Amino acid sequence: MMLPWPYPDDPAFGPWGGPEPESEDLRLAALVAQRLSIDWVTRRQQITVAVQNRVVILSGTVASPDAREVAGDLAWDVPGVFDVCNTLRMPARRRGPR
Repeated sequence: MMLPWPYPDDPAFGPWGGPEPESEDLRLAALVAQRLSIDWVTRRQQITVAVQNRVVILSGTVASPDAREVAGDLAWDVPGVFDVCNTLRMPARRRGPR
């Protein structure tokens, strides 16, 4: 028998209570975006923040591997974040004619 894996804020699976998952995701997305916009390494990068079930999804392009790492670290530092999916990439380098 396989039981469903409960979400931490699902009242059907326990007495956790707390805010609705959608409002919690919006709050986390705002906090992560705020931290990214304040930090000197990530503030001018093209980063999109989405949150689903307390999992932060970072997408877009950054100028360096360091900016990618800092963005992930900043997202992890937000209280309430369950996981971070860092899909940030660097722009492809153009090659000259051969």
